[in-house]
Amino acid sequence: MTRPTIFFDLDGTLTDPKPGITRCVQHALEQLGEPVPPADDLTWCIGPPLQDSFATLVGAGRAAEALRLYRERFSEIGLFENALYPGVTDCLTTLTGSGGRLCLASSKPLVYVERILEHFGITRFFDGVFGSELDGTRTDKRELLAYALQQTGSEAARSVMVGDREHDIIGANHNGMGSIAVLYGYGSRDELERAGAGSFAESPVAISKILLG
Repeated sequence: MTRPTIFFDLDGTLTDPKPGITRCVQHALEQLGEPVPPADDLTWCIGPPLQDSFATLVGAGRAAEALRLYRERFSEIGLFENALYPGVTDCLTTLTGSGGRLCLASSKPLVYVERILEHFGITRFFDGVFGSELDGTRTDKRELLAYALQQTGSEAARSVMVGDREHDIIGANHNGMGSIAVLYGYGSRDELERAGAGSFAESPVAISKILLG
């Protein structure tokens, strides 16, 4: 029997990326000559594929250019305007010693995910790290998780997705996985309940308690 595999989202689950993401969205909008909302009005952009968010903000025709401008700042500055949530390292340490296998599954481009994990010194916890490609491949969490399950040889019924937005829960349900919705990130409880979350965690420590019973 395969070991259980726990897939973690990154933004809003392991790290709080609000300053970096919102400042980079503001940068892109400013460069395009668009109105620039305050950071608190852009938190809905944290989690979903950015191409979709920019399509909403500036229209589908200019979304690709907005994303290019976003990455212009994010690749050098924004990805480090970020912080681990309190208790994350303890949670990962506990789960690593439990016999399960930990993986990372983020809609963010893999090239950025790897740099962020290295920056915070948590790469060592993960047996597999999965993200999207810069061309948009695997930004859909359903597709990403299907790919991650296949690459790791994980049994979906013995795998769990931990995340803070509906996309994480929808992706897990689509692939026959369990799910834990975290309530300290950027998705509301209502959003996560409607998506069909299996259980809820108020903190990183609560994640390990749910998983280990």
